Amino acid sequence: MPSAEAVAALSALAHPGRLEVFRRLVAAGPQGLAAGEIARTTGSLPNTLSSNLSILTAAGLTQSRREGRSIVYSADFGAMRGLLAYLMEDCCGGRPEICADVSPACRVELAP
Repeated sequence: MPSAEAVAALSALAHPGRLEVFRRLVAAGPQGLAAGEIARTTGSLPNTLSSNLSILTAAGLTQSRREGRSIVYSADFGAMRGLLAYLMEDCCGGRPEICADVSPACRVELAP
């Protein structure tokens, strides 16, 4: 991941509301959540949520699709993995075992 993309993604996540939205989308998995559901679960005002989703999408962290009358947002897991890999690329001076227990919840095999 180029440094500029990492900075854009980190900048987008450096806001409590956007971070909460992104975490909910990650928890929802690839199927994502409708914008209305995100608003209900986060307590976000529609215009605030729209702005936050626009910023996350511009940073490449989320994507959207239309399903009927709803817009469904989902985390871009490839971008998330890219950002995590960028952050841990030079982990601990070439000793990746130090970072091995960063998140036991992430120790699932992902399909290629």
